[in-house]
Amino acid sequence: MLEGLLIGLQTALSFQNLLMVIGGCLIGTFIGMLPGLGPMSIIAIMIPVAISMGNPSAALILLAGVYYGAIFGGSTSSILLNAPGVAGTVASSFDGYPMAKQGKAGKALTIAAIASFAGGSIGALLLMIFAPALSSVALLFHSAEYFALMVVGLSAIAAFAGTGQVAKALVMTILGLIMATVGEGALFNMPRFTMGIMDLQSGFGFITLAMAMFALPEALFLVLKPKTAQAEQDSEIKDLRISRAEAKAIAPVIGRQSLQGFFIGVLPGAGATIASFLGYAVERNIATKAEQEEFGKGSIKGLAAPETANNAACTGSFVPLLTLGIPGSGTTAILLGALIALNVTPGPRLMIDEPQIFWAVIMSMFIGNLVLLVLNLPLIPYIAKVLSIPRNYLIPFILFFTLMGAYIGQNNATELLLLVGFGICATALRFADYPLAPLLIGFILGGMLEDNFSRSMQLYDGIGFIWERPMTLGLLVIAGLLVVLPSYRAHRARARAQGVADGD
Repeated sequence: MLEGLLIGLQTALSFQNLLMVIGGCLIGTFIGMLPGLGPMSIIAIMIPVAISMGNPSAALILLAGVYYGAIFGGSTSSILLNAPGVAGTVASSFDGYPMAKQGKAGKALTIAAIASFAGGSIGALLLMIFAPALSSVALLFHSAEYFALMVVGLSAIAAFAGTGQVAKALVMTILGLIMATVGEGALFNMPRFTMGIMDLQSGFGFITLAMAMFALPEALFLVLKPKTAQAEQDSEIKDLRISRAEAKAIAPVIGRQSLQGFFIGVLPGAGATIASFLGYAVERNIATKAEQEEFGKGSIKGLAAPETANNAACTGSFVPLLTLGIPGSGTTAILLGALIALNVTPGPRLMIDEPQIFWAVIMSMFIGNLVLLVLNLPLIPYIAKVLSIPRNYLIPFILFFTLMGAYIGQNNATELLLLVGFGICATALRFADYPLAPLLIGFILGGMLEDNFSRSMQLYDGIGFIWERPMTLGLLVIAGLLVVLPSYRAHRARARAQGVADGD
């Protein structure tokens, strides 16, 4: 390992590769800040540029920098505009945006930057230590285990439901699962529920739905409730630093979610999205009752958890990509295509045959995360001033990026009609106090859930795979506990309160 580290350090510190790290991080950060322009689209556009370099190490370092730079920067639009353009930063808006509305935009961005840096750096360290061993663990997971893992992800709905809102969250999750069935199915390549509209053959676009659930209702809310919105927006941006007590509070969260996020990222098909949702759910469930009340209203732990987890998972996703040649997400699938185009074959022999590529990517992650921190922290006061834009200008700004993000995502005008329709429905649901996050969770995980369930049913001729594979059964039991535990805690709290009342 020591020899590999020295080779990687020497390769990563060459002038060309340092430029690639800095350039990739810069491009990724600014692309991640723009709602709708995620890492997948920019990496796809940059593949011809990377191939033209003729240097596989430099090309992969550049593309990897864009990838984790976009995840790092994606929190900015989530926190400031409630418009997550990358699936992995959806959970960051749950507490980041309420903090921004309270005049703590600078503090929220600082916490996000520190959590992202820590998650990415610890993830890179774990990747360096455990990559060879973890590649064999990833091989133990088959379709049945991935199905169970998706169920665990869906069980996180309890974490996004307020007091007495579990039923509403469940309804929204089911609605998200239903929406995920539109388009071609997993078993048969026949379009379903498209109503004869050709543009729906591939299903609803994630970007369109994310914009409709979060960004568009925000713009409409500013119009429909101008006084309330203006009062929230007029708060002065201040308090950019975090206190020692706040740092002490988020330190264990960052430690736990760096580990959890990395190991989730290792599993092909999981990725930063599930890691961020589970990170949020776990931290909410283990928090004290007083801290639980803060989640969804501007909790620093609720922001630090998903930001740490998604960056650690982003790093972890390179384990199956580099050691097995298995893409863990859509973005790493594009990276896999770039590797093959560069005549590099990822797999168990990559560390042996071309150690300079494997170790250079790992060492560049340490450099890249440091570059991202240095770039982002000084810019926070200026980025946070987005909130000081007058409401009359902010509404068209949000609408422009929302419409542009939805159109670029699928490149057809039908998406704009869907965006407006879903946005109006989402605004109505928001006024009716229905949580919108569970719908997006159900939609994101629904496709993967169906695919893996279908494959498992075919392989085992029915649902017998649940009992035949102990790991699958264990994951489903964990999912059940994640749903039951919050209800049990709420019931126990009511019983204790009733006991106190009877005693009085």
